[in-house]
Amino acid sequence: MPGRTWTVRLTGHPDHTVSVTCSTSACRMPPRTKDAASMRRVAAEHIKAHGRLAGARPNAACSCGSAHCALHEARVHCSGNSLLVLLHDPAVGQVWTLAEVCQTCARNIPHITILATAKPAVPTPAAPSLAQPAPRTAVPGGFSSPEAAPEPSPGRRRPHRPNRPRG
Repeated sequence: MPGRTWTVRLTGHPDHTVSVTCSTSACRMPPRTKDAASMRRVAAEHIKAHGRLAGARPNAACSCGSAHCALHEARVHCSGNSLLVLLHDPAVGQVWTLAEVCQTCARNIPHITILATAKPAVPTPAAPSLAQPAPRTAVPGGFSSPEAAPEPSPGRRRPHRPNRPRG
């Protein structure tokens, strides 16, 4: 299952207003405003809400690995449990990214906060072995199994037919 990523961005405009956008098209964002501090809080709370709703999935692949480790400099081999992390560089302060990454990549990504750790997937019990079917018991009357034999009717006999000459 591919790892998920959400990005919330605070964008400044020439008229000195700011807006917040989310990579999820279904999200409704407030209109532009000149109050950058309140919009920064809106962006931070919005990405945290995605984190609360999403949770970490144990079977998710590392989104960083599928993006060719674009979130960090060193190339690593993805391994470990899936984590839900928040990436936010306070020096830039305009982009918040929420991503499902593996433990190895998380160690190499600067400015992250781990929001959730996926529990390792519970191993599924092994499929029952296909044992050889028990040999069928012979049943009087030529039937191969007791299930196929007709129910006997107690006290009922076949009607007598007189012998006919063959001709």
